Amino acid sequence: MCSDSSSQSWNVPVLSSYEVGERLKLARGGQQFLAMYSSVVDGITTDPAAMVLPLDDHMVHRGHGVFDTALIINGYLYELDQHLDRILRSASMAKIPLPFDRETIKRILIQTVSVSGCKDGSLRYWLSAGPGDFLLSPSQCLKPTLYAIVIKTNFAINPIGVKVVTSSIPIKPPEFATVKSVNYLPNVLSQMEAEAKGAYAGIWVCKDGFIAEGPNMNVAFVVNGGKELVMPRFDNVLSGCTAKRTLTLAEQLVSKGILKTVKVMDVTVEDGKKADEMMLIGSGIPIRPVIQWDEEFIGEGKEGPIAKALLDLLLEDMRSGPPSVRVLVPY
Repeated sequence: MCSDSSSQSWNVPVLSSYEVGERLKLARGGQQFLAMYSSVVDGITTDPAAMVLPLDDHMVHRGHGVFDTALIINGYLYELDQHLDRILRSASMAKIPLPFDRETIKRILIQTVSVSGCKDGSLRYWLSAGPGDFLLSPSQCLKPTLYAIVIKTNFAINPIGVKVVTSSIPIKPPEFATVKSVNYLPNVLSQMEAEAKGAYAGIWVCKDGFIAEGPNMNVAFVVNGGKELVMPRFDNVLSGCTAKRTLTLAEQLVSKGILKTVKVMDVTVEDGKKADEMMLIGSGIPIRPVIQWDEEFIGEGKEGPIAKALLDLLLEDMRSGPPSVRVLVPY
């Protein structure tokens, strides 16, 4: 017998702003949110219960927003300028006006980290069309918004090789894949599919058969007897800041004779699976060896020397690289 829901007694409380704040404090997850900036209030808060967004922000209900991130390592922001340049390009492609000029945004981001006191963690930030209404067009949005949050994280390096699978989730078309927007549903579904198959990540392949990228990382291969580093072109994928930095650092291996060449080129799935080494590259990994793709082992089926050498170079760069990639936070 079906019950009549209209006859049930519902007792949803009507809360004061204080009660909302208290309940939000209890609803926190496991991560430590140390500071947040919001241009809506034009200020920084260190109270996680106050780290909220307006529901009518078009980034929330229409996905009209872009984002980026930067690692905080020993009191320095790693590749902040490179990531900042990318979010500005993404905002331009998404037709989101800037709420401030570039230098002001940079100062706000650095100050937010400074207020947080975080020496090791992650800075995440968003540019949005802004709040205004629940319609599709942003024409009634009050003004574009900037949000930033500092998260305390343990930057744990895991050099153990992983398995990847070919993703069956349709890849984003280039005009969307090259924008770091908040529309990550395909990425999420690709990751869920990979985990359901016991894999670390899914690998997208373009319609023409060339390798594209993972759900939130680039890929690279070592071929020709372990002497050549190749990375798929960035034309149809997100231009990875860490991947580009890895290409630059890899030239040191060329000068030492460990590698002969470093190339950005089209790579077929067949060539990728026959590579001597395969690796995933992203700011949070930052380099993770791949030892199996679908049912085929990569190389000897174990972690290779080039992936390790590149990881060592990247970690050294994060700890003591030049000012062009490390911005000191004035705590």
